[in-house]
Amino acid sequence: MPSDPLPEWVLTRRREIGDHIRAARTAAKLSQEQLAERVDLDRKTINRIEQGTHSTGVDHLIRIAHALDVPLADLVR
Repeated sequence: MPSDPLPEWVLTRRREIGDHIRAARTAAKLSQEQLAERVDLDRKTINRIEQGTHSTGVDHLIRIAHALDVPLADLVR
């Protein structure tokens, strides 16, 4: 049985978090590939997270924040 679609506000927040990750990554002068290697994900997954099309878990967000040397709160604010 398919689940209900996510509300638009959830998708909007997911895109905002992706924007924060992209901004932190570019400020760190890292490519998506370099970030992916640091957090043991593939580049496509990093791209999907940044685009807001992938629902990522808190463990991945913690690893991304650590790899970018930014507080987790900065990514999800």
